[in-house]
Amino acid sequence: MTDPKAIQPSELDQLPDRDPEETAEWQASLDAVTKAAGPHRAAYLMRRTLERAEGNGIALPKLLETDYVNTIPTAAEPAVDGDEAMEHRIASWNRWNAAAMVTRGSKHGVGGHIATFASAAWLYETGFNHFFKGKESQESPGSGDQLYIQGHASPGIYARAFLDGRLTEDHLDNFRRESGGNGLPSYPHPRRLPWLWEFPTVSMGLGPLSAIYQARFNRYLTNRSIKDVSASHVWAFLGDGEMDEPESTAALALASREGLDNLTFVINCNLQRLDGPVRANFKIVQELEAQFRGAGWNVIKTLWGTAWDELFQLDTTGALVRRLREVPDAQVQTYQTRDAAYIRADFFGKDPALAEMAKLLSDDKILECFHLSRGGHESRKVYAAYKAALAHKGAPTVILAQTVKGFTLGKGFASKNANHQMKKLTVDEFKQMRDLLELPISDSQFVDGVVPYGHPGADSPEVRYLQERRAALGGPAPARRTQALDPLPAPAEKAFTSFDKGSGSQNVATTMAFVRLVKDLVRDKETGRRWVPIVPDEARTFGMESLFPSLGIYSPKGQTYEPVDRDQLMYYKEAKDGQILNEGITEAGSMADFIAASTSYSTHGEPMIPFYIFYSMFGWQRTADQMWQLGDQLGRGFLVGATAGRTTLTGEGLQHADGHSPVIAATNPAALSYDPAFAYEVAVIVRDGLRRMYGEAAPGEDPNVFYYLTVYNEPIPQPAKPVAPGLDEGIVKGLYRFNTAESAGLSVSAANAPRIQLLGSGTAIHWTLEAQRLLAEEWGVAADVWSATSWTELRRDALEADAALLRGEERVPYVRQVLQGAEGPVLAVSDYMRQVPDQIAQWVEQDYSSLGADGFGLSDTRDAARRYFGVDAESIVVAALAQLARRGDVKATAVKEARERYGL
Repeated sequence: MTDPKAIQPSELDQLPDRDPEETAEWQASLDAVTKAAGPHRAAYLMRRTLERAEGNGIALPKLLETDYVNTIPTAAEPAVDGDEAMEHRIASWNRWNAAAMVTRGSKHGVGGHIATFASAAWLYETGFNHFFKGKESQESPGSGDQLYIQGHASPGIYARAFLDGRLTEDHLDNFRRESGGNGLPSYPHPRRLPWLWEFPTVSMGLGPLSAIYQARFNRYLTNRSIKDVSASHVWAFLGDGEMDEPESTAALALASREGLDNLTFVINCNLQRLDGPVRANFKIVQELEAQFRGAGWNVIKTLWGTAWDELFQLDTTGALVRRLREVPDAQVQTYQTRDAAYIRADFFGKDPALAEMAKLLSDDKILECFHLSRGGHESRKVYAAYKAALAHKGAPTVILAQTVKGFTLGKGFASKNANHQMKKLTVDEFKQMRDLLELPISDSQFVDGVVPYGHPGADSPEVRYLQERRAALGGPAPARRTQALDPLPAPAEKAFTSFDKGSGSQNVATTMAFVRLVKDLVRDKETGRRWVPIVPDEARTFGMESLFPSLGIYSPKGQTYEPVDRDQLMYYKEAKDGQILNEGITEAGSMADFIAASTSYSTHGEPMIPFYIFYSMFGWQRTADQMWQLGDQLGRGFLVGATAGRTTLTGEGLQHADGHSPVIAATNPAALSYDPAFAYEVAVIVRDGLRRMYGEAAPGEDPNVFYYLTVYNEPIPQPAKPVAPGLDEGIVKGLYRFNTAESAGLSVSAANAPRIQLLGSGTAIHWTLEAQRLLAEEWGVAADVWSATSWTELRRDALEADAALLRGEERVPYVRQVLQGAEGPVLAVSDYMRQVPDQIAQWVEQDYSSLGADGFGLSDTRDAARRYFGVDAESIVVAALAQLARRGDVKATAVKEARERYGL
């Protein structure tokens, strides 16, 4: 009878077989081995054959998963280049102080995390002692390596900074107590501790994503000859539970596609997330290995310590390796807490060959293996993995290091599901930890039950060794550069004044105006090359295709094909030194690009000027967490929400109609949010942003901000810039009077005509101007029109004024100053929900009302959408008449008459 497996169709059936007889012989050999020695032997031989093929350069698909053993055999481990005994003493001090700091802080109720660093200590210590380059390294001066520290491990980093003299006991005692000015932030945070932390990472998932794009941006700087940072290496320390975040794995293919061998992920596989096992019924290491291998990464598994070598030598049948692959993670976690008898029965007793092996093992040996011996807890194993990662070329590396969460903290902590929430050890537990770590801390040092900090002394062999190792690697790490850089020279004024005359009869959208401005700025001889245009795939939507041939799209491979539009003027040009980052359909990736570029002034001492242009609906709403990360990391640059507003994107409808991004932007203290109406306003805002972020910031101004500009795709004739004192100041601060009824050439019949102040922002200014005309010509009402370039900046200024009053300082909010004496009520209009203009309501002395596009968007023409939301010119007229009628300035019947006349 024919074997059904032999007749199954295969993709190989499509390929020519030059020697079917030889093929049959190979297949028969495999069948014979399987029959005689079993499937495991057959699988072993096949893997050896694949390994030999790969070594001979034969192109074959790689296996996605390997056995549950170390990638680097013990015999292949290099000797550690240092004093291992000394490094163990240093690590012990750091373990102690990390736990002591959190425990001492628990009396104040501020919390903290102990178990994560306890599991990952050697992952950090080995790097700090041997691999992580500092800012003064000879190979990468001013840059060093970039370290993305796992947020919950921060106590261990503080402990090391205490040992090397960068922090004091007073600092440690103020962990999570920052309001006094001498505290330490709970997690890596550049804004709160700017001389130490470079990258905020505790919003899990953003660290891995940012690390990939940081490594890519390093290549971008090198390939564009801005700065050679080819010796900088990016190290991202992650948790196995963190890898569930979609952002954690969103860009794995990018890293391998671009061959980012300047990047290493170190995943602390302690098999636990915050509340329990990561993969209770499965194996997270195997899952991650398959995922990373499938994405093209080099994978190094560092799972078992040297105590396991004896067990693997005894495994002559492969039973041990098979058992390790089948035991789920939650059971491995259980072994960590059970005695030898349980492990003998549950682990070894499942297979006769293993049961025989167990007879050769003492209880102490079993407990050593299952309780203590993990690859991530041995400096020699970690050293070998790091060295192999740096030696691997052509692809990024991920190290899957197995550890025990809560290691060295005692039975009450190790592998317990609740250890993420456990904030302190008892005095007895500390004494047990002291004995385990062999630290010279006496019982008498525990005064009134308070655990002491431990330090061997500023001139001790441990501290000298630590500092010598760091000096050899280029100085302390982590460390952030905070010194002031030379201001970038201001671009030529011509680029900004080209909009002052207006566009005449030509229709120009503010999106077009911004792109035209950038085209001029990138030509600037001094600063043009520092611009980093970032776009998520729709450059043509924003009119940026003209930049393709002139600036080029960045690609580390250049352009290996002939573009289909090569004969066109604006053809698609990729180049190794291309300036544009055209990311494809990934707003998250584009934001990660932006963050790397916006902090290059600190990371590499090279200020870059990123602008990221996107559909405004798909910016803050989709990636607000990264925009918060941007503020945390002290990033600088321009975010541009194009096709902005709820009614301007004709026909696209609900999912594209942004009516709320300024609301979300207003929640970010680092974001300066602007809604410019005219091209000249865009120019003034960008010029001021360049001055503040990259030039000479005024006293009291924080340069570590970023700008959010909403620009529109509605082509409209752009007016000339009015000539008025303080106009630019008004644009930057958020409000100025664009015209009056009289300056607009509108006459009203009555000498004492009713008057109203119309405030409009963005594209709404155009409906407001039409309403101004209708009010004058049809209702005898004089209206002054104001351009509100930033409702949010007006509110922030007013809040600062309120705070000043509480301090006894006399200060009037800017919005109140400029509206002082303006006659009549105020009606504010925007293409956003009313909450946007209502930000300033409480500081306006006049009667205040607003119109906006609340609710969901819809598909229709611009005019129909504006009528639907009640923000078109006719609706503004009715709302204005209603305000005036309430004051008795017009007859109440005028409101009804206007509604009927305009069909509202």
